[in-house]
Amino acid sequence: MRVFTTGQVAKICKVAPRTVSKWFDSGRLKGYRIPGSQDRRIPEDKLIAFLKAHGMPYEQLLLMSLQRILLVSRDEILAESLVERFPDSDGVIVKHANSGFEAGLICRDFHPQFVVVDFAIGQADARSLCTNLSRPDLAFECQLLVILRGSAKSLRPALEKRGINDIFTAPFDMEDFCASLAASMNGKNKMRKSA
Repeated sequence: MRVFTTGQVAKICKVAPRTVSKWFDSGRLKGYRIPGSQDRRIPEDKLIAFLKAHGMPYEQLLLMSLQRILLVSRDEILAESLVERFPDSDGVIVKHANSGFEAGLICRDFHPQFVVVDFAIGQADARSLCTNLSRPDLAFECQLLVILRGSAKSLRPALEKRGINDIFTAPFDMEDFCASLAASMNGKNKMRKSA
């Protein structure tokens, strides 16, 4: 379970940190103090209960507790396979974009932890998206998985140097692909290259 600082809660609720401290000190917002300091911590379940009780939106917070995958591909069969393999009921949510532009719009609110970029969307679009998602100043961190097809296969060495988390070359086994993604989601797979 995640635990939030008063500053983080203030950003979620769009209020000043001092307001959150007042909620905490009055007992309306449950949590605990760090021993030996004045720092407060609010467990996620207590924050959600507080938001519900006061009619404040909490859907974004619930979304952030799920494993979030964004597939950027024009391959509808691949999209259907991912949704089938990782259903929402398993604590995973899969969203699909058909272009780098659409992916950028989705990333703004969705903050995916895993982005699968299929170079079938076009080399220039896919490369630009990978570059943008690899920027250190990005407001969220994600692991990039890449699917190379056709002439894009020649980009493999350059992508490996960039630190892409996983590279698949089409055609590939869908079960291997999903197993690699699941391993990444469980923190067991930091970098595995698939031929």
